[in-house]
Amino acid sequence: MLRVRFFVAILAASVCLGWMASSVRAASQEEELFESMRLLIDSFDQVDRFYVKEVSRRELVEAALRGMLDRLDPYSNYISPDDLARFNSQVEQEFGGIGIQVGLDSQNRLQVLTPLPGSPAYKAGIRAGDLIMQIEGETTHGFDLEKAVKRLKGKAGVAVKLGVVHLGGSAIEELTVMREMVHVSSVLGDRYKPDGTWEFMLNPEKKIGYIRLTSFSRDTVKELKTALTSLKAADMKALVLDLRFNPGGLLSAATEVSDMFVEEGKIVSTKGRNTEEREWKAQKPDTFAGFPMVVLVNGYSASASEIVSACLQDNNRAVIVGDRTWGKGSVQNVIEMEQGKSALKLTTASYHRPNGKNIHRFPGAKDTDEWGVMPNENYRIILPIEELKKYDEYRRSRDVLTDKELPVSDFVDRQLQKGLEYLDAKLSGKGDKAPDQKPEEKKAEEKKTEADKKAAQIQTRSAREAFVLLFEYEFIFKTLRLLNSRSA
Repeated sequence: MLRVRFFVAILAASVCLGWMASSVRAASQEEELFESMRLLIDSFDQVDRFYVKEVSRRELVEAALRGMLDRLDPYSNYISPDDLARFNSQVEQEFGGIGIQVGLDSQNRLQVLTPLPGSPAYKAGIRAGDLIMQIEGETTHGFDLEKAVKRLKGKAGVAVKLGVVHLGGSAIEELTVMREMVHVSSVLGDRYKPDGTWEFMLNPEKKIGYIRLTSFSRDTVKELKTALTSLKAADMKALVLDLRFNPGGLLSAATEVSDMFVEEGKIVSTKGRNTEEREWKAQKPDTFAGFPMVVLVNGYSASASEIVSACLQDNNRAVIVGDRTWGKGSVQNVIEMEQGKSALKLTTASYHRPNGKNIHRFPGAKDTDEWGVMPNENYRIILPIEELKKYDEYRRSRDVLTDKELPVSDFVDRQLQKGLEYLDAKLSGKGDKAPDQKPEEKKAEEKKTEADKKAAQIQTRSAREAFVLLFEYEFIFKTLRLLNSRSA
């Protein structure tokens, strides 16, 4: 009995000591937090009182928030009230405007790349190649794209006056264009048809479909389902899904797009420090199956693009062709602040592909490490920076809404070509082996020296870094307009 009481006393003492230690740790953490906050407040006070020039207190607070979030990772950030509307329009793919893609020509003049089908600009007679010389009577000379787009956008139902020089002309024509809610589609085909809709059948004879996704927005799933339904009605036999230059978007859109092609199996799972692990699985109903698929990716396919390509690869639904993807395997939640006036975009979890591996490319990761989505064996096609620029020029020339014939181009999209070779082999019953992989070529590939491989890696990395700078300085929206273009 005495022994039992002794052990009970020891147990009680242990619990008491544990509680006391826990309380001490909690108190220590509270004290550390208090001291840190006092340092922040004291620093704010010193700047507010003694800095050489008067500074807005709001600007100081927002700068502190951005600095704090910048310390976390490249994807967490503070969205101010001024930026929130633009952020929401990127997610929704909708905004008040006149419906044009604009860029700067060789003389830095504001040029229309293409009007959107049925848009106010198209109805007003604005066409690809036109120059916008004036906005509301103010010359656009010296405007950058950010400033120009800001002037062209506005509340739906409010007109904007433009001074336009039509392609081939010299006189400025004054046009009044009524702004509307403009929807930018994230599901594109190879070219526009005469009626202003996208042509999704790349090869009518072989019945090979082609769909580009420029982002994963709220309407992507609905638009994609419409495109696939039309292709199936046209007796599609194979499909190319182009995710190149797709920076991602909504996790929900990525999982639903994956589910459209996979009948069963895991799609993706997410894990976070203070969030429950979650797993998405494919469901058979409404699946588009029964045809071979190729997914095109490159070094600028990120986030949701990687979820889809990894899912289709791990479930053996599609062959991945192109180059290694970006390597963004983190999930951001948008948290409303100030009753919805501003927001925090905060990384709260990481996602894992069906085989359990994390796609994320962590700081300091090497090319030899495992990250991103690697194309299937023999289907990695690396395009150097100059070829990427030529591809962009070629793609722009085909994305123009025009009554004229598309210009003839000698550009060969090698990544698309490789994918089509795989589909041709599948449709002809020759199996997965690409027809251009001849024995002598395979031996030559195997004889590559380590120096050659290293040089290729350096070339790829240099190309990626060059385009990252381009993205940062041109403020590219989530569309395929990579160089000097914006939607308005």
